[in-house]
Amino acid sequence: MNFILQPWPWYVSGPLIALGMFLLLLAGKTFGMSSNLRTMCSILGAGKKVKFFAFDWKAQKWNLTVVLGTIIGGFIAANLLSNNLSVAISAETISDLNALGFNSAGKAYLPTELFDVSQLSNLKTIIILAIGGILIGFGTRYAGGCTSGHAITGLSNLQLPSLIAVIGFFVGGLLMIHIIFPLIF
Repeated sequence: MNFILQPWPWYVSGPLIALGMFLLLLAGKTFGMSSNLRTMCSILGAGKKVKFFAFDWKAQKWNLTVVLGTIIGGFIAANLLSNNLSVAISAETISDLNALGFNSAGKAYLPTELFDVSQLSNLKTIIILAIGGILIGFGTRYAGGCTSGHAITGLSNLQLPSLIAVIGFFVGGLLMIHIIFPLIF
């Protein structure tokens, strides 16, 4: 059981990801989570009103099993395979987050100052989450995919646009955490 409970080393997880990508390439499929949002909208009938959603969603239904597996796997990992629901982060990071007002740093899996149910009555939190969601949704469509699609599938296929997108993800993350994040909090 310890093998499942501990993080897997790169020399195990890396080849497993590569094997999965190789099998997807052989099957002529691509992997990415954001494309499932388009599929779900198409299933729910959005293709009748918006041309972008008018496509054969049945050809993508295999990818919905990835979403289902992610949800089930996350539930199993959090509720059955986790004995400590806090993230192991350095004391310096905890101190920095505490200075920004995140007192749950090092004690909770997600910052309760943003993700606790009680925060739904906090206007600032709702605005931050709504703007973040809109930016992520726009960004994934504008970039032609999400981080998993570009970083795993795109780079595996040696696609230059995916390399540019992944570099953009990292630069955007650095700008967010070092410039925008301190301004918001």
